[in-house]
Amino acid sequence: MPPDDRAEASGHPSSPQRAGLPVPRFDHLRALTDHAGLWEHAKLLVPRVDHGFCTEDSARALVVVSRQAALTGALEDLAATYLRFVLESRTKAGAFRNRRAADGSWQEDGGSDDSQGRAWWGLGSAARSAPTESMRRAAVDAFATCGVFDSPHLRANAYTALGVVEVLVANPAHTCAHDLLEETAGVIADAARSAIPWPEDRLTYDNARLPDALLAAGTILGRRRLIADGLRLLEWLVNVETIGDHFSFTPTSGWSIGEPRPGFDQQPVEAWAMADACHRAWVVTGDSVWRVRALRAARWLVGGNDIGISLYDPETGATYDGLHSDSVNENRGAESTLAGIATLQVAASCEASPRRLAFP
Repeated sequence: MPPDDRAEASGHPSSPQRAGLPVPRFDHLRALTDHAGLWEHAKLLVPRVDHGFCTEDSARALVVVSRQAALTGALEDLAATYLRFVLESRTKAGAFRNRRAADGSWQEDGGSDDSQGRAWWGLGSAARSAPTESMRRAAVDAFATCGVFDSPHLRANAYTALGVVEVLVANPAHTCAHDLLEETAGVIADAARSAIPWPEDRLTYDNARLPDALLAAGTILGRRRLIADGLRLLEWLVNVETIGDHFSFTPTSGWSIGEPRPGFDQQPVEAWAMADACHRAWVVTGDSVWRVRALRAARWLVGGNDIGISLYDPETGATYDGLHSDSVNENRGAESTLAGIATLQVAASCEASPRRLAFP
């Protein structure tokens, strides 16, 4: 492990991880949202209406606002907008379309595998934690068709597994969801056991979602081997993506063993995935070293990164779209803003209790 993790976990007074972090704000997320949904992109702070909407972003937003509803009971209006969008994206077969134009027309018959997985993740989060009973019931009802999901792609399976876990916390007897969790967790676990230390030749995006999904599935299914697989993957990833006292995340171009680090453009979604996975590992194991790492992922947003520049605006809750070698991407779209909010939600949970985010 990075050499200072245990010292920080023991509460060393000089630990930078003990410093306060901003509380998440939702001003910019509201500015990116209209009655129809969440605009995907922004030019600086202004929504790019011509780029339209996507189900993936509304689903991620549903994860974020459902968590906030569980913590504070707020954001009912945003949750209703995002839930409606995801439900409207469903096809007659029960899958999801992804891209939608500003005029409300769908631009495709079906979305990518990742968009399917993220849609199930958003609905699962709403099934467990949406701010009203009617929203929770509508989200649970959507899982009657979850058996249509079938993908070989690891991240699509991880997103789906995370959503299914949430549904099973809300409704442990949901047979379709249980069967889907067995399937999706099995795809990831089989890949992880067949290629060590990592199930792919190259790190790509949202990398920590793979161990996060294994930890979540292993916990709710009572499978210690899945938990062990998740911890092994996460420990390796933390070591690969740590330089000194900070995370140096895999850039958009990816990374393979032997290639130089750091690399740029680094994305806020990597900080969110790492914070979630480390927080879940803290809950599962009780080992405070994972709390330190979750907070370190959050500090990446506010300057604890390769160039010491903050990507998060505490006045608006906006997050810049990427970290370059000497600057940030000045645009502040939906994906990055959601990632910033969610990462700070994890940090707030770390300051209170390992179960404040109510992970199973």
